[in-house]
Amino acid sequence: MEKEENILGYEKIGKLIRKFSIPCIVSMLVNSLYNIVDQIFIGQGVGYLGNGATNIVFPLAITALALALMLGDGSSAYLSLKLGEKKKDEATKGVGNGIALSIIISIIFTAITLLFLPQLLNIFGCTDALRDLATSYGRIIAVGLPFMIIGTTLNSIIRADGSPKYAMTSMVTGAVLNIILDPILIFVFKMGVEGAAIATIFSQFVTFILNILYIKKFKSITLSKEMFKLKFSVSRKVATLGISSFITQMSFVFVMAVENNLLGKYGAESKFGPEIPITVLGIVMKVSQILNSIIIGITVGAQPIFGYNYGARRFDRVKDTLKLVLRTSVLISAVAFILFQTIPDKLISIFGSGDELYMEFACLTFRTYLLLCICNGIQIPAGIFFQAIGKSVKSAILSLSRQMAFLIPAMIILSSIFGLMGVLYSGPVADGIAFVLAVTLLILEVKHLGKATYKSQTLADDTSTEEKIGKHIVITISREYGSGGRYIGRLVADKLGIKFYDKEFIGKLSEKTGLAEEYIENYEQKREALDAINNGYYSNLSNADELFIKEAELVKEIVEKESCVIIGRCADFTLSNRKDVLKVFVYSDMENKIKRVTEIYGLNKSNAEKEIKKINKLRANHYKHYTEKDWNNSENYDICINSDYLGVEKSADLICNIVQTENVL
Repeated sequence: MEKEENILGYEKIGKLIRKFSIPCIVSMLVNSLYNIVDQIFIGQGVGYLGNGATNIVFPLAITALALALMLGDGSSAYLSLKLGEKKKDEATKGVGNGIALSIIISIIFTAITLLFLPQLLNIFGCTDALRDLATSYGRIIAVGLPFMIIGTTLNSIIRADGSPKYAMTSMVTGAVLNIILDPILIFVFKMGVEGAAIATIFSQFVTFILNILYIKKFKSITLSKEMFKLKFSVSRKVATLGISSFITQMSFVFVMAVENNLLGKYGAESKFGPEIPITVLGIVMKVSQILNSIIIGITVGAQPIFGYNYGARRFDRVKDTLKLVLRTSVLISAVAFILFQTIPDKLISIFGSGDELYMEFACLTFRTYLLLCICNGIQIPAGIFFQAIGKSVKSAILSLSRQMAFLIPAMIILSSIFGLMGVLYSGPVADGIAFVLAVTLLILEVKHLGKATYKSQTLADDTSTEEKIGKHIVITISREYGSGGRYIGRLVADKLGIKFYDKEFIGKLSEKTGLAEEYIENYEQKREALDAINNGYYSNLSNADELFIKEAELVKEIVEKESCVIIGRCADFTLSNRKDVLKVFVYSDMENKIKRVTEIYGLNKSNAEKEIKKINKLRANHYKHYTEKDWNNSENYDICINSDYLGVEKSADLICNIVQTENVL
């Protein structure tokens, strides 16, 4: 089997980044500009109080976006996974459930928003001076939430279906329409914030219609009415796959709620009052989001370059890609820093004028809150880099720590000491701490990059190729770590004269994908709890997902050609539609598992027990994620064997007797 040629392994890195990053940057910027256009025209046509009102309502829009991305990214990941497993009907069911959920949830969320809008505005820090404008704007925006949620959900699915240009076109069309309608409704028809809200929901409606029209054009699936009937297991899986997108967006909502309330409280005690701080900081955060969108776009474009070359052990290319991404991101951040420090008055003027206090606080906010924005050029790429190379825990920590672990506590603590200025100080404090954490993790990772040596644990393939049975048979063995299941599988293969596949899969998968054996060994069949936080955050599929799809394909290829014993790899699930498969689960008690592990791997008793529990948990997480079943549930298997009771030799004999018995399988 020849290695597949992959452009990621040989093309010039700069050219690859331009190819992959530009569409990502455009998509990210369109999303950011969608949110910021209203602020520009409202500020010019209504004044800064209008912008303050939209900032109060903004968390509601972000909550709706969080729900849409959870369902959209979850559905698209489900689609990609099931298509990779060659399960088209299940892929279609996932998409249908995702769309149906988006309809139901959007209606419920809209109803809640309209019924409890005054209370929700209070939660997000609304003041008396902003209340009428925020209520008028919020009620209209709420009416358009179903279009936004359903349209955004479909947008993600369309990208996963292989039509990113269509998805981007529908999004850009809505954004451009919003830019056109805003000045017409605000300045020509004098409709104020209501006009801006109408422009927004009409633009969202157009995007919604364009994406609805695509449903009949799906390339990979064909949707029917039956596919929209909700199935709990499918809906739960879709939501789980998209949970990272939901958490990320909701962390921003939480930040805004805390921030607005602190600004209102301490602003009232200052010469600026509560409305100016709420308005200004909301604008400043949206301006900084443009910078972050560019950095995210660059790094997401580099993500497949990181992942492929890391897996293929081309660490020089990994380092070169990382250096180029960091240099570019820091350069862009430096330009933004200069602008924020030198012309903050010009930047805030884009969003309308205000009195002297408004301009004074705006300049103060740009220069203070974004003082260390240059650190974003390191912190943001670091999180995406770790996701690309399969370091889910580090990626999750970097992705969420700045907002939740650093910024919110800093705001609360510093505002209690310094009042209103404390809220502004929290920005550079959070950026600085996040920067130190990111740099530390990056240095440690790069320092050890490529130094680890890999010794394949593949056993010599001493299995006889002369079959001793007269029929095609596949035996899948799932086993607890330390139960002796792997050795039982080897004995069965020897006794029956058929092939044995366990670590042998790693070599074959390496040949098939071009990824290094070490990489596959480290990331296949293992799923950390925090992997769920990373799914869909920057891309639809994680590295583990891609490996699972490739491995499932390889399993199916092998069993078509020969009888064999397959250890683990969810093979019982992958081959569930075949009748020539015997599915076995091997288990034993902890004492005997510890004994085997200490004898084979030389661990002491305490460490052995920890390792057993850890690996079994990873296997259970992996199995649950891809099969939606419990790994140790006896219903998944034809026979379950306690290796302590029979011993490994008799366990192997039992399996062989079952296979050789007439009329069995």
